[in-house]
Amino acid sequence: MASSTRVAGRPRPVWLDMRFLIGIVLVVASALGVWAVVHAARTTQPVLAAAHAIVPGQVVTAADLVELETRLGDAGERYLAPESLSSGMVATRSISAGELVPVSAIGTGDDVDLTTLVVRSALDVPAGIVAGSAIELWATPLTGPGQYGEPVVIVTHAIVAEVRTDESMVSRAGADLEVVVSRDVVGIVLEHVAGGSAMSAVPASVPRVIDEEPEEAEGPEEAEREEQAS
Repeated sequence: MASSTRVAGRPRPVWLDMRFLIGIVLVVASALGVWAVVHAARTTQPVLAAAHAIVPGQVVTAADLVELETRLGDAGERYLAPESLSSGMVATRSISAGELVPVSAIGTGDDVDLTTLVVRSALDVPAGIVAGSAIELWATPLTGPGQYGEPVVIVTHAIVAEVRTDESMVSRAGADLEVVVSRDVVGIVLEHVAGGSAMSAVPASVPRVIDEEPEEAEGPEEAEREEQAS
């Protein structure tokens, strides 16, 4: 009987094992992912912020902005970059001092239908009203020499561009306000100014108080009937 000799196969090298190769790939991928996250966290990008309050309709120049290094990642695309600054840029909304300038808040003159007016406030301006504040303009019509009617709201939304006070005239109350308003209300504002109305500014955030007639108290008979019905 012939005897068969079985030759033992040589063991497969460990580095050729598919599972070993997959493990190496996963380790490398994990290391690269951690590196990418750390690198992104350390990477800064320059964006522009408002150096002072910017009002709607204002032409925005380099003098109105400061450059800041930020870590915003993909969100950085939402804000104005230094290389994007160009002539003819106009703010389409209020931008607070120190606020990063959103790209959506910048447009051209064709994107806004606003203008500026200067009105004299007959009363002292509240301390909270500064450049960039939203206000209502009230007017008290002049009805006769030294006589005024009821105050009315003539502009429900305006933005203060500047508050000018003349400290040399101590005896004179009030201040000059440069305000940004819609062109639709320019006529009515100028009409009140020309007519000698007393103008005043009220912060727009202050809710108006609407007087409501108090409900009449129920008499004893009505209260008794309601009690029996219940």
